[in-house]
Amino acid sequence: MNKHHETTGPAEEQQITLRGPAELADALPYMMGFHPNDSIVLVAVHGKRGRFGGRLRLGIPSSPREWSPVAEQLAECLIEGSERRGSRPDGIVVFLCQDPAEGETSRRVMERLRPLAQGLRTACGTLEVPVYEALCISDSRFWSYCCPDARCCPPEGSALALPGTSVMAAAAAYAGVQVRGSLREMEGRLAPLTTAAAAGQEKALDTAGATLTPRILDEEGREQVAAETLALARRLMKRIAESPRSGGWAESDVADDRLVHHDEAAAVILGIQDRDTRDRAAEWMEGPDAGPALRLWRALARRCVGPYCEHSAAPLTLAGWVAWSSGDEPGARVALGRALQVDPDYVFARLLHEACNQGLDPETLRSCLRAAGSSRASSGSGGPDKGARGDGGLRVDVRRKAARSRPRAKRLGRPLGKKAVPPVGTRPAKAASADGVRGSRRSGSGEGGTRSGR
Repeated sequence: MNKHHETTGPAEEQQITLRGPAELADALPYMMGFHPNDSIVLVAVHGKRGRFGGRLRLGIPSSPREWSPVAEQLAECLIEGSERRGSRPDGIVVFLCQDPAEGETSRRVMERLRPLAQGLRTACGTLEVPVYEALCISDSRFWSYCCPDARCCPPEGSALALPGTSVMAAAAAYAGVQVRGSLREMEGRLAPLTTAAAAGQEKALDTAGATLTPRILDEEGREQVAAETLALARRLMKRIAESPRSGGWAESDVADDRLVHHDEAAAVILGIQDRDTRDRAAEWMEGPDAGPALRLWRALARRCVGPYCEHSAAPLTLAGWVAWSSGDEPGARVALGRALQVDPDYVFARLLHEACNQGLDPETLRSCLRAAGSSRASSGSGGPDKGARGDGGLRVDVRRKAARSRPRAKRLGRPLGKKAVPPVGTRPAKAASADGVRGSRRSGSGEGGTRSGR
């Protein structure tokens, strides 16, 4: 199971008072930065004034048999994470978000999820932290599992506020906080192409693989491929940067896809499977490089079609890193979570995901990457600089930072029925990974061959 909790934001951030279940339900997407489809969300509450602290999100397990152990682990994770950051929560707010299946009503969703809500309340209570409120949000309506007053929480549920009309929406607009659509939409931007172009891209990947793999397995050829890969990626970034953007996400993504030819995408995708090449590409994380790099990595993730889906872990991880470095933490967690979904053993994604979720400052890693680039430039080396990083020094640096607040080992691998909980940072194939936003009051993972980029 993938775990996540966040630190609180600085005290000077704008404070918003939320009154009742309706305003809590309306605040959720602003707290997360997106609408969390098919998710359990737990939010820690501190002090007499109910200050929001850490928050945690996990996809709702499809089997009810998993609900009880998942509830226990989520409660432990959030409470212990809050304690490591300074204070034990005084209470917790629970959100269960799931839209109806075909032929199902939203009220039926609420009733079906009631045992999960009760399990979460029991798990938190067992740890002596009460659940102040537990809400189900389904198909633009919400229900309270805690409030017995039918006047404010009727059995048929209550409609969510219209977009942009609530006090939270007004405060978020004033603070510049954006809701990036739904989690499903954000993940869709990173999913493999399903259009007719997918067949052409798969053929290009087959051709490039037959040409590049023998060269990558040869030490001298590997360095040549690395140089070619980075030079091509640079040209693509320049092409993307010079292309005007218009319209919404869908239009912009389609426009970026048109800018990258199949053979170009295949060459870069296979080239960045090499760890050192990928780490050098990670240096494009700030300033004028960041925007074009992020668009390129997203476009390449979408080009990892058919049997090459697992290759998307590299561009997805780069996209997550650039997003985090640029301040887009929700976008970073979605990209890193997607990388771990396609390859749960991708170490670099796991470490970045942990570091991001632990509230670490990305500047630590930026400094490491700048130093590697400066060392390589001073030595006049165009190839992978082993002197600057050694064997995986970049990842070791991230590992050291994240390990400071990593949950104890006994939390990992606890059985869920016949299944085992994957280690922190992984994501089951049919469950969303843990992610969220920094817990503020803003209403707002063996190297070798072409799969060596872990």
